[in-house]
Amino acid sequence: MDGAEVAARFTLAVFALKIVRAMELITILNHCHRHRGFVYQQARFGPDKKSIEVDVRPREGSAAVCSGCHRPAPGYDHLPERCFEFIPLWGFLVFLLYRMRRVDCRNCGVVVEQVPWGDGKHPLTRAYMLFLARWARKLSWKETAEAFHTSWDQVCDAVEYVVGWGLEHRSLESIRAIGVDEIQYAKGHKYLTLVYQIDQGLTRLLWVGKERTLESFQGFFTVIGEQLAAQIEFVCSDMWQPYLDLIRQKCCQALHILDRFHIVAKMNKALDEVRAAESRKMAQEGHPPLLKKSRWCVLKRKQNLTAQQKFRLRDLLRYNLQTVRAYLLKEDFQQFWEYTSPTWAGMFLDFWCYQTMRSRIEPMKKIARTLRAHRTLLLNYFKARKQFSSGVIEGLNNKAKVTMRRSYGFRTFRILELALYHSLGKLPEPELTHEFF
Repeated sequence: MDGAEVAARFTLAVFALKIVRAMELITILNHCHRHRGFVYQQARFGPDKKSIEVDVRPREGSAAVCSGCHRPAPGYDHLPERCFEFIPLWGFLVFLLYRMRRVDCRNCGVVVEQVPWGDGKHPLTRAYMLFLARWARKLSWKETAEAFHTSWDQVCDAVEYVVGWGLEHRSLESIRAIGVDEIQYAKGHKYLTLVYQIDQGLTRLLWVGKERTLESFQGFFTVIGEQLAAQIEFVCSDMWQPYLDLIRQKCCQALHILDRFHIVAKMNKALDEVRAAESRKMAQEGHPPLLKKSRWCVLKRKQNLTAQQKFRLRDLLRYNLQTVRAYLLKEDFQQFWEYTSPTWAGMFLDFWCYQTMRSRIEPMKKIARTLRAHRTLLLNYFKARKQFSSGVIEGLNNKAKVTMRRSYGFRTFRILELALYHSLGKLPEPELTHEFF
């Protein structure tokens, strides 16, 4: 490196240092977090030298705004200085210091003014709450608190603010299709009722209900109202009768589609009951254990079988067992989902149920009776041209489970509800003066 290049680099470094010195914190705040009617007066290190304090004062001639009716009002007096935590800068905590004014409002009386950077009595600025809430969607709440040197409660307050604002400002007028399901969230058979919007261009969480009850599901229709409920065109659910009755009552114009996932799950459960009962019977009668280690051979899809399981299944199919006949009935039913015409699908369903009822395999006959009782709802899947199914719902359920697992268990239903809305609700967010990341 010659002398000219060294001199050039030194000159560039000095120029950059001058730019950094010129870009004071007040200038940066005025650029990214400017609010009419207020002035950043002075910035200094805090007593601990680990934080930065910025004094804020009202601009001369500007009127305070009433926090009740949001109208300008004459001043009354000042409160003691209050601290608002801002987004950390270069590892330093940043605080805005401001003496809140009280106003004498004609409508609300003497109340505290409204400031554009804060919300109510929150000690965090709106920008910092949105900043923390966005990171809480990527990390766990505990990891977010540790990364930005704050507390778990502050992160929770930030998420609660963003979720509350989003629920208040979200639009529910364009809901065309919904799906309802339940997931377990705690030990002791505690379930959540989840209602999703499953339109082609938008999938999001609409409602979280505590417990799997009719009253919980009724709460969703209370929120959206009868007019919006009557506009829903498609509904996906399982075969739980209270769901079916309420959907028929509230969404009278909707095409109700039964959840394909639960139908297949019920059929696999019936097949497993046949296999387990026959295996016990063969062991009691002293027959060779032909069905030993065969559970997943008959329950898994053919394309998902391992090489060893394929050989085991091939050997098993040579025997005339109830398990084998039930397995063949289950595999034969998979053709039902390949039809496109409701008429042909209905003819296949009727023929399959007729064959199954003659099989003398009670668990499979029970499935056939269930399918016959819900024949119309099953065929609605084809009337909707296969546009809506439970696949989207199960995918959203998995995301909900990931949210709960990442938290290592929320202590209350309210916190769990906030986390699910925050992760899956696709809620609108308050606008800021600047995008901070």
